Amino acid sequence: MSYVLKAVVAEAELLTAAAEGLPSARTAPLRHGLALLPMVGAFFRELTTDSSGVYPGFWALPASLVPTLAEWSKVGPVAYVESEYFGGTGEENTAVWRDGRLALGPLHLLEGDPVSAQGSPVARALRELGIQPAGSSDEFAVAGLDQHRESESWLS
Repeated sequence: MSYVLKAVVAEAELLTAAAEGLPSARTAPLRHGLALLPMVGAFFRELTTDSSGVYPGFWALPASLVPTLAEWSKVGPVAYVESEYFGGTGEENTAVWRDGRLALGPLHLLEGDPVSAQGSPVARALRELGIQPAGSSDEFAVAGLDQHRESESWLS
């Protein structure tokens, strides 16, 4: 089975307000007051039309979006997460902005690398957004990121 996630994650109210100025942006609710903005389709194409390319170390984070994420983070923390797995192996990239500055990362977990004692990049980014593991559920499940296997599925 595969899993692919490329999205901005933040408090739902912050992300909904931020997306209002972006015509093709669509948010999807998560748990604990969070939402995500999938980096797919027309929204992704809209953000990658300039020559700035992709932010170094990421697959789908448009470099042109980074200043916007920093600006949004003046209201509350904003994470960008990329996670792709197939058959239990995969990679993750994350970064978190807070108060207009990069607060965590960029963090990368490449295929074959051990997960650090602090947790995977996605787990660490979610903790920056206030998500804590609960019982046998990790941050990923607690936030509700386990609800869909493809970024596009969040919009349906």
